[in-house]
Amino acid sequence: MDFLKLAIEVGFPIAAACAGGFFVFLTLKFILASVTGDVKKLSGIIEALDNRVKTMNADVIRIDTLVSATLRIKPDVDRIGRANGKEDARKD
Repeated sequence: MDFLKLAIEVGFPIAAACAGGFFVFLTLKFILASVTGDVKKLSGIIEALDNRVKTMNADVIRIDTLVSATLRIKPDVDRIGRANGKEDARKD
């Protein structure tokens, strides 16, 4: 009933354009809401993978240092220095 009142007051083409614009607005709002949710999920996954890579890097450096000490080979000091000062990403 409200659409008919609007169509009588401003004319049918203008009322139809307003209704079409509202439909487009609702459609875009629905699409963007789902995309935003997916982006948040992917962001969480990427952050978790980044933490795993940091943890693996620290573990590889630790193993490399232990093997070098066991075999009495000079460890790669530059590599250890680049990783020094970074926080461990593990939550144990």
